[in-house]
Amino acid sequence: MAVASDEHHAPPGTRRAELLSARVLREAIDKTFRGALREAQGVFAIHEHGGADRPAHPHVHALDRLREEDAAFYAEFLTPLHGSGVKRNGAPDTTVSKAGVTAQKMRYLDLLLVSPWSVRVGPKLGVPVAADVDLLVPNPTSFIVQKLLIHSDRPAGKKAQDVLYIHDTLELFGASLGELHRLWLEPVRTAMAAKTARRAETVAQGLFAEVTDTIREAARIPQDRQLTPENLQRACAYGLGEVLGTAEAH
Repeated sequence: MAVASDEHHAPPGTRRAELLSARVLREAIDKTFRGALREAQGVFAIHEHGGADRPAHPHVHALDRLREEDAAFYAEFLTPLHGSGVKRNGAPDTTVSKAGVTAQKMRYLDLLLVSPWSVRVGPKLGVPVAADVDLLVPNPTSFIVQKLLIHSDRPAGKKAQDVLYIHDTLELFGASLGELHRLWLEPVRTAMAAKTARRAETVAQGLFAEVTDTIREAARIPQDRQLTPENLQRACAYGLGEVLGTAEAH
């Protein structure tokens, strides 16, 4: 899933420039890459080996540890999940191995490849790599919608984590919700079946209709800030209503 190139790729469409100012782009890179892309299924994830020392929140700044020689990281590969998700012998169909690489299977992964953004990272932005590299990352709307569509299939702990990802993405792009709505109308919504798009809207409305145990658990995850379940629920309900256009129905 990770896409890297030495050749610069211009961001597809002028909406990139309209949506992302230099400051917002730097903040997005800071939150994503300095947070070590912990389980960010958008394109690829980098994890630090070890249990208790892992940051409890995907946006915890871990750059200092990234620079430590003894810090070990690996990329997590993802591949689309089709079918029932259960093998013929009854075992969960969760991974696939090719050429010594094991990839986790996940539904609706193709949405993350719809109109991806090109982001250049390198030493000047605090990313500890030898030279600048261009990465393709999912646009925020695709990222959010994919999380909504897989929500019912996720384990309890992952559901809370995904809720926090949705909240943080909406917060990061809070000044550009109208632009994220335009992304929803074209090309994200048109890339899926009408029934699937309606399900994403239904899940968004139901998931944040009230404070639930999942939302409470999500609010407890961050270690670098205070986040109440009520504020998380209200922010997501409002943000998703604006992005998906469901706010107009109320």
